Amino acid sequence: MKELSEMTLEELQRLLPIILKEHNFDYKVWYEIEKRQLIDKSGELILRINHIGSTAVEGLIAKPTVDILMEISRDSNIDELKEKLLSMDWLLMNSAISSKFKQTYNKGYTKMGFAEKVYHLHVRYQDDWNELYFRDYLIEYPEVAKEYGKLKLGFWKKFEHDRDGYTEAKSDFISSVTDKARKKYGDRYA
Repeated sequence: MKELSEMTLEELQRLLPIILKEHNFDYKVWYEIEKRQLIDKSGELILRINHIGSTAVEGLIAKPTVDILMEISRDSNIDELKEKLLSMDWLLMNSAISSKFKQTYNKGYTKMGFAEKVYHLHVRYQDDWNELYFRDYLIEYPEVAKEYGKLKLGFWKKFEHDRDGYTEAKSDFISSVTDKARKKYGDRYA
């Protein structure tokens, strides 16, 4: 059996399809456990850490993947952080270093499919907060969260094996809600 790093994008998308499930109250516990481990190992590099994504919104249908936003300062040692995360079994999925630094790691993807617990870790500079605004708005406005859940269900089977397509299909809704949230909440995270 091939290692994940040896698989084509098509093979990965077949092995790790989009799956949506009803909210699981254990998501918060999984987040807290992983947060504690991240802080214990890399705390001096972390400015703030948050549970984001659909699993952070009670009652919202979600991919059973706990998304974590880790904010770091612009003068953080990126290589040191990367080594610490890799030593904790995080797998670096992508990295973009430009005006908006972004790294994405995952844990719970195996050559057999998904593990019991799956995580995505989004490492960003401190001023990249869209996910926080979006999460907070969905929590405050359950009817908007319900609308988002219906949208996701509508795209699920069409994009079951196309993560990028699934993400893109939701992007207008997410942008619209995030814009509303930024207007409502102002500098909440500054």
